[in-house]
Amino acid sequence: MPLRSYPRQSRQLAAYVLAGGITAIAHYATLIGLVEFGRIDPVPATLAGFVLGALVSYTLNRWLTFDATRSHAQAGWRFALIAAGGFVVTGILMHLFVARAGLPYLPMQFVTTGIVMVFSFLGHKFFSFADRTG
Repeated sequence: MPLRSYPRQSRQLAAYVLAGGITAIAHYATLIGLVEFGRIDPVPATLAGFVLGALVSYTLNRWLTFDATRSHAQAGWRFALIAAGGFVVTGILMHLFVARAGLPYLPMQFVTTGIVMVFSFLGHKFFSFADRTG
């Protein structure tokens, strides 16, 4: 059954999950590569992964998830503002979990990703991209 035949909200959620999965692969590959091979501390490594993931996320969500009606100039700064919030939340949570509490970085990144994902979806849906009705 083609994706277009599903209700709009279901299509949007499925596209967001797909885009998020690809974004997460970019983020986690960067994080793990920098920590395990580059011997970089997990907090700066996850922030580097976040930046790469944000670039992937913008591209995929603009194209797949949200029927963007704003130009790149209009949506770009809005997306960057929401991404900056996610960047700060990611940095704070990972610092608290890993640097302060001494918890393992990868499971804590999964927790952090879940929290930031909800924040980001709502921010992008209602602020970054104008969402066409219908």
